[in-house]
Amino acid sequence: MSKSEIHPTAIVEKGAKLGSGCVIGPGAIVGSEVELGDGCVVGPRAVLEGRVKMGAKNRIGIGAVIGGEPQDLAYQGAKSGVVVGEGNVFREYVTIHRGTKEGTDTTIGSHCFLMVGAHVAHNCRLADGVTLVNNVLLAGYVELEERAFLGGAVVVHQFVRIGKLAMVRGQTRVGMDLPPYCMAVATNGVCGLNSVGLRRAGVKPENRKALMRAYEEFFFGGKNRVQALEGIRKGKDAKIGEVRAFCDFIEKTKRGICHGLKPEDISLEEN
Repeated sequence: MSKSEIHPTAIVEKGAKLGSGCVIGPGAIVGSEVELGDGCVVGPRAVLEGRVKMGAKNRIGIGAVIGGEPQDLAYQGAKSGVVVGEGNVFREYVTIHRGTKEGTDTTIGSHCFLMVGAHVAHNCRLADGVTLVNNVLLAGYVELEERAFLGGAVVVHQFVRIGKLAMVRGQTRVGMDLPPYCMAVATNGVCGLNSVGLRRAGVKPENRKALMRAYEEFFFGGKNRVQALEGIRKGKDAKIGEVRAFCDFIEKTKRGICHGLKPEDISLEEN
């Protein structure tokens, strides 16, 4: 078992638990309630505070702050935390705040990539493989499913859900739920499926075609949400896994679903 390397200028408070082979950089601060798995690297001047529990091989960039108090007027000093999986990369100045209510957590899965300046607010839940490009801002209680990809400077309203393999174009504003496999633009707009992401994820061509049929029927079939879902559920593609996931996600919405845009409508939405 290899010993952790702690720079002489770093502060590791009594009670902190470091796994084997961790590296704590110059000026970094690791609080007393922090637990790091094997092989974690904490960059210069990064701060880990409050109850933070990380798995193995996470990399925390320069000046990142993980476990800070939530920016929530309801916060009254509750004991809450941040729970992180394995193999994540948090680049420079990423901020991840702990939960608001007693005993709650902000959770990050495994193998996520959060780029410079991304912010994850209190009680967010990020599944495995999520990517946040520079300066993405997630408000409280946002949920991102597996391999969601958010482009630079995207802002997401509190309580919004973004589905599996969804992609959000840079500078998009998302205040309603975005179904899995879809692409978002402008303000709460959906402009097709994440076709490249679906291919890279190994989704079969016939399943992608079925998903496109469901997408077209839901967003442009001229029916309300209940009618559209009923039609898809009764159709020939109803047993396709991706189609079921698409429908299941929509049925659980509380904030409503982003609206469909044709290509000719996108420029109007962005202005």
